[in-house]
Amino acid sequence: MVSENKGLKEDVNPLVFVLFRVVVWLYSLLTYLPALLLGYSSSGSLSHPSQWVKARSVSGRPAGPYRDVAALDRLTTCLQPGVNTLDRVFEISAQRFSKQDFLGTRQVLREEEEKQENGRVFKKVILGEYQWLSYGQAYRAARDFGSGLLALGQKPCKNIAIFCETRTEWIIAAQACFMYNFPLVTLYSTLGGPAIAHGLKQTEVSHIITSKELLETKLKLILMEVPRLQHIIVVDDKPISWPGYPRGISVHSIATIQALGAKPENVSRQRRSPCPGDIAVIMYTSGSTGVPKGVMISHSNLIASIAGMAERIPDLGVNDTYIAYLPLAHVLELSAEMVCVAYGCRIGYSSPQTLADQSTKIKKGSKGDSTVLQPTLMAAVPEIMDRIYKNVMLKVEEMGVVQKTLFILAYNYKMEQLAKGNRTPLCDKLVFQKVRVLLGGRTRVLLSGGAPLSAATQRFMNICLCCPVGQGYGLTETCGAGTISQLWDYSTGRVGAPLVCCEIQLKDWVEGGYQSTDKPCPRGEVLIGGPSVTMGYYKNETMNRENFFVDKNGQRWFCTGDIGEFQADGCLKIVDRKKDLVKLQAGEYVSLGKVEAMLKNCPLIDNICAYANRYHSFVIGFVVPNQKQLLLLAEKRGICGTWVEICSNPVMEEEVLKIINDTALAAQLERFEIPRKICLSSEPWTPETGLVTDAFKLKRKEIKSHYQHDIERMYGNM
Repeated sequence: MVSENKGLKEDVNPLVFVLFRVVVWLYSLLTYLPALLLGYSSSGSLSHPSQWVKARSVSGRPAGPYRDVAALDRLTTCLQPGVNTLDRVFEISAQRFSKQDFLGTRQVLREEEEKQENGRVFKKVILGEYQWLSYGQAYRAARDFGSGLLALGQKPCKNIAIFCETRTEWIIAAQACFMYNFPLVTLYSTLGGPAIAHGLKQTEVSHIITSKELLETKLKLILMEVPRLQHIIVVDDKPISWPGYPRGISVHSIATIQALGAKPENVSRQRRSPCPGDIAVIMYTSGSTGVPKGVMISHSNLIASIAGMAERIPDLGVNDTYIAYLPLAHVLELSAEMVCVAYGCRIGYSSPQTLADQSTKIKKGSKGDSTVLQPTLMAAVPEIMDRIYKNVMLKVEEMGVVQKTLFILAYNYKMEQLAKGNRTPLCDKLVFQKVRVLLGGRTRVLLSGGAPLSAATQRFMNICLCCPVGQGYGLTETCGAGTISQLWDYSTGRVGAPLVCCEIQLKDWVEGGYQSTDKPCPRGEVLIGGPSVTMGYYKNETMNRENFFVDKNGQRWFCTGDIGEFQADGCLKIVDRKKDLVKLQAGEYVSLGKVEAMLKNCPLIDNICAYANRYHSFVIGFVVPNQKQLLLLAEKRGICGTWVEICSNPVMEEEVLKIINDTALAAQLERFEIPRKICLSSEPWTPETGLVTDAFKLKRKEIKSHYQHDIERMYGNM
């Protein structure tokens, strides 16, 4: 595996090493003059970019606030003057890019059931090509849908909900709501019944947009708990009868509502356009702690956020294709797609189950979405990137001697060259092309957000996917805006400088030992201010007073609860979280998030949750093991049985604990931070299990409840 500052471990014959360097040197020499003449020399302006100053404290104090060097005088509020609502952004793009491809969906050619060795049956799909709607077609579809909703009784400034998977119809419905000033309540498709009912009741919606599958599996079960609901609009086009629904609730297809909206008497009705300060979205968080909270996001918040994000992605335009598969109910995905709308990019829809050729729903021998779409832009959460990293590194371990040696030499050589600002076209073409095609082969920007990305995974992505990885930091409460690392900055472990639409200051947290006077870097709780900071929580004044405030200049701020440090070049590094800090019985403070981040680099671990409380003197852990690695370890130790039996075997717990201990010591964790006991989970943690959010953040409360018996066992046996 790769550490933050080191490459892959080299155990290479010196003669082979020298030969490799000579070949690369000769290639570089032969290509240098043509490259220089054509104006794209591999070095020069990229040398040591991580040392350039990217943000400064505008007050001169170490606590800040810090701004991007391009926004020292004024924060960015919009993409262009006068374009300050989302409907205007879409309208202008529909005029400019009318005939350009916009929204793409793959045809489902057929579905098959595939029986596994363990007897379980999985559905596999064979998909065709992408079918595209142009910007003009999508605009007309959104206009007709909005007009139809108005005719159906939906009122401007009255909430409407969408409870649906990421797909073409989601974004068309959203654009319709923006156009007709219907505040859009977004709910994750993986939420449980009580959370769905809470969001719908709190926002008092009478209309909801959903899919056939979610209606029948989730929504139908809680309809009696949502008394104001009158109309359900199903995005599936197939004509379906809807028997068995409570009296007073009507079910419609999206095609029916669009046909209603296209009638001359409805098209001619004047629509009420939104103002910048109107609510565009009430976005319910996935609830990592307790009941989901609805965050009120105005049009001006989203406009500022997408302007800040777009500034960090060079050369955006009609030649770009974005692959969309994260939940659109998450601020990262919604913001990313809004950026694409503003710049005329194509958006091809996918899902985590069909993303790559090896994805779980793709039939062996057929192509995943990224292979067919060949995207240039992609957003990802660290959980997905960690999986790609571990899978590739496991394949490297299985390579023959020659292949493995070449990969290691190329990897370490490219890491050296990136640090100098140089490109490595020979290594990219001969060694890393096979890794690059995992995501289609054309990716030029990969944005990571939603949770911290390990330095090892970020380094791997930069090198093997041959494209920059922009690590970002933001929250629903700041409309996703906070920081994104500059794409030419290949340093790791940091989240970059503040976006041009916001500023960041540090607040001392004395109890945790973090202050702006700390040396060598000022540290403290991260506070984000600017036009992208949202309007607050819906119907929750207590939480609003605790987390938001307005300064003497009238600027709105959000207190994140995250602990950060500003480094000399103005980049932010997240080092801790207030809620993750636990005081042990002996008085030591343990950052659970820090422990988890360090141990996730262990190849045996797919996911981990550290746990501790003030009544005990040590940390314990719950581990989702990598199945392939654990089975190999069990085979070495002569332990047989089913997967469940292997995970529950005390000997395997001890064996894994030894490896975790070695990883922790190598990562320089303190002894009191290292888990002393662990529990192996035979089931992966997915949003469907309720143990992680849709962004794969841990739900600590739910994990504690789920493993309460194991907590008592591990602490009780001491």
